[in-house]
Amino acid sequence: MDIRRRNNVVVTGRPDGPVVLLAHGFGCDQNMWRLVVPALADDFRVVLFDYVGSGRSDLSAWSEQRYSSLEGYALDVLEVCEELDLRDVAFVGHSVSAMVGVLAAQKAPERFSRLVMVAPSPRYIDEDGYRGGFSAEDIDELLTSLDSNYLGWSATMAPVIMDNPDRPELGEELTASFCATDPDIARAFARTTFLSDSRQDLKSVAVPTLVLECAQDVIAPREVGAYVHAAIPGSRLVTLDATGHCPQLSAPDATAQAITAFLGATR
Repeated sequence: MDIRRRNNVVVTGRPDGPVVLLAHGFGCDQNMWRLVVPALADDFRVVLFDYVGSGRSDLSAWSEQRYSSLEGYALDVLEVCEELDLRDVAFVGHSVSAMVGVLAAQKAPERFSRLVMVAPSPRYIDEDGYRGGFSAEDIDELLTSLDSNYLGWSATMAPVIMDNPDRPELGEELTASFCATDPDIARAFARTTFLSDSRQDLKSVAVPTLVLECAQDVIAPREVGAYVHAAIPGSRLVTLDATGHCPQLSAPDATAQAITAFLGATR
């Protein structure tokens, strides 16, 4: 199988630079990183890709069985790394991809040297002693709404997730990204994302890690960032002066600066 075509792999930046692998979240694709890439490209070899089922990936390669768990997405990451023979990789994962990166590094630690977790959440549902931001009923309602009317759900939820009402074009972009995703694939990815519980996997992280959170984020509130930071020994927590769940779009300069400062300090 042609992994580069399957995952729409794009390589840019400095050919001999340290590798930065950028991974998008649910309902998105690699285009979400476009405002951050220029700040990385001078110093790093930047690798972008789309998970199977997203963006310009090969949709025929999607299978519900494989992508019913985050391990299926981690396998995409590992197969891209193997195809390009990537080592000493700094993995930058947005939202659910932060946990995908943890799983990938767990499975192939020899390939990864650093993790950057942008607005991560290992568990979206509240439990005793843990606040993920949603009750079980909230998630059930979210998934039911998504199942019954995906396009309507996208139009309603994308602006909430982006949370920049004074910049409606950002919500519109996220809506368009959601709506461009095949509804059946999106429903499966949503269930995989919002029903996941990767808290125990945080204990496996053994590389320098940056936890990058926003000052206000309805999807990954600051209690979650604090939890992830506490669960990963030696991790660094940076709070961006930004709102919403997609700082690479709403605050790209601050996001890029935080990433490059961390990667520079740990090289």
